[in-house]
Amino acid sequence: MPIKLPAALPAYDVLSNEGVMVLDEDAAARQDIRPLRIALLNLMPKKIQTENQFARLIGATPLQIELSLIRMSEHRTKNTAAEHMAEFYQPFSAVKDQKFDGLIITGAPIEHLPFEDVTYWDELTQVFDWTQTNVHSTFGVCWGGMAMINYFHGVKKHILDHKAFGCFRHRNMEPASPYLRGFSDDCVIPVSRWTEMRQDEIDADHGLKTLITSDEAGPCLVEDPGHRALYIFNHFEYDSGTLKQEYDRDISEGTPINVPMNYYPDDDPTEQPQNRWRSHAHLLYGNWINEIYQTTQFEMDKIGT
Repeated sequence: MPIKLPAALPAYDVLSNEGVMVLDEDAAARQDIRPLRIALLNLMPKKIQTENQFARLIGATPLQIELSLIRMSEHRTKNTAAEHMAEFYQPFSAVKDQKFDGLIITGAPIEHLPFEDVTYWDELTQVFDWTQTNVHSTFGVCWGGMAMINYFHGVKKHILDHKAFGCFRHRNMEPASPYLRGFSDDCVIPVSRWTEMRQDEIDADHGLKTLITSDEAGPCLVEDPGHRALYIFNHFEYDSGTLKQEYDRDISEGTPINVPMNYYPDDDPTEQPQNRWRSHAHLLYGNWINEIYQTTQFEMDKIGT
């Protein structure tokens, strides 16, 4: 089954051209099944790019997905057209009485700030609490995952002395986990952050389980069964060229940055970068969607009870 998207959303044409099955709202209404309601709380400045990345992954399963785009109520983005935001996004204040099978909370380029100094932190903590009553499963990504694990468990965010930047080898710590079904013993994952969560602090909380970790980049994917959540600190959703875009941006702005490790052939930025994480990205998000499908309530009003 396909992902249901508004026909005017840029991701509709992008995914259609890639061979991903998509349905507009009229066609989806003719199918006599309940789609999974998945919301994307998009905190990234490049909204459309992020929409495409996550819609591509959650739309590659055999289930019908209804994707809702959410923003912080008072925060106004400077990098995406106001018309796009008005047409496709709802503020959290408008959806807080609704229920969802799944919620993805993206990263945000504010990791240098203490959590409490983020302008929308108070509302974001309301979102975290709301997930416990209105969302069956939540996936916090990069800064979004760090914020959630800090809020629910007090695990601290630590500033790195240099940016963790590149494609790093990661180990599968829990092969029997339903979220890692089909995973190899190790895999490559893009990393792009100035902060880290430390394994010993995660291990100190017995309610948390590390599923994927890296000797070089630290813990990556953490399961929080008590809050029906996953936290991933790295970027399976990245396109082939996303690290290149970040590298080229920093070079053009004169920001000191190393060539992303293990990304370009022979670490030569004049070469075309190679995507070595795409299959595992689809596996992870496909497994998450499947686990939601297997465990969520059929009657939406029972979600969170």
